[in-house]
Amino acid sequence: MPLLDYLATTPLAFILCALLLGLIVGSFLNVVIHRLPKMLERDWQVQAREILNLPAETAAPTYNLMLPHSECPHCAHRIRAWENLPIVSYLVLRGKCSNCRAPISPRYPLVELACGVISAFVAWHFGYGWQAGAFLLLSWGLLAMSLIDADHQLLPDALVLPLLWLGLIANAFGLFTDLPSALWGAVCGYLSLWAVFWLFKLVTGKDGMGYGDFKLLAMLGAWGGWQILPLTILLSSLVGAVLGVIMLRLRNAQTSTPIPFGPYLAIAGWIALLWGDQITRSYLHFAGF
Repeated sequence: MPLLDYLATTPLAFILCALLLGLIVGSFLNVVIHRLPKMLERDWQVQAREILNLPAETAAPTYNLMLPHSECPHCAHRIRAWENLPIVSYLVLRGKCSNCRAPISPRYPLVELACGVISAFVAWHFGYGWQAGAFLLLSWGLLAMSLIDADHQLLPDALVLPLLWLGLIANAFGLFTDLPSALWGAVCGYLSLWAVFWLFKLVTGKDGMGYGDFKLLAMLGAWGGWQILPLTILLSSLVGAVLGVIMLRLRNAQTSTPIPFGPYLAIAGWIALLWGDQITRSYLHFAGF
C-alpha cells in the first residue's frame, strides 16, 4: 500500500502518525480508565447475588465502553464530537463544559498528551515495523493499568491477561526475546512476587500486595524475558519507595496507608524493556565487572 510504504520510508511521517494515533487512543483510554472499574464492579455484584441466591436486580441501563455516550458529570450535557477532540477541545473550551461552564479535569488532556508523546517516542525508538506496533499496544495498556491501579488499587485481568498472551505470541516470532525466555519470564515473574507476598504474610499476618501485581510482572516477563525481571523489581522498588514516601507526606497519610505498586512496576518494566541491557552493562562497568 502506498501509505504504508511512505510511512516505512519516511521516519518523521511515521512518528507524527504515531503521535496523532496516540492522542486519539489517549482519549479512548480516558473512557477505559473511568468505566472499566465500574463495569467490573457491576459484574461482581451480579455474580455475588447469584452466589447468595438473591433475586436479580431490575435491568440496569447498558453500561460499557461505548454506551452510554459521554456526558458532563455536572449537568448531563452530552459531549458532542467536536467537544471530544484530543487536547484541542479542552483548549478551545478553556477547560470548561460548553453548557454549564463547570471545570473539566485537566487529567483528561494530560492522559491524551502522555499517550501521544509515548506513542511518538516508541515510533522513534523502534522505527517502522512490527516491534513498534506491538510495543505501542503494550504502552497503551500499561498507561491504562497504571491509572486504574492508582485510582482503585485494581489491575484488571481484562487488560493484563490479553497483554500477557500477546507478549508470548510476539516472542514466538522473536520480536523482543526468544520464546523460552518469554515463557520463563512469565513464570518467574508471577512466582517471584507470589513468594514475596506469602513470606510477608507469614511474618506480619497482612497482605503486602495484590494478586494483580503478580500477573503484571508475569506479563512484563512475557514481553522481555526473565532477563529483565531483576532490573524491573529493583527499579520499581526504588521508585515506589521514594515516590511513596513523598505521596504520604503530601497527603499527611499514615505509613500503613496502602500504596498501589502497579504503576511503579509498569514504569520500571517499560524502562527495562527499552534500555535494560544498557542499564545493566553500565552498572556492571561502574561496579568494575
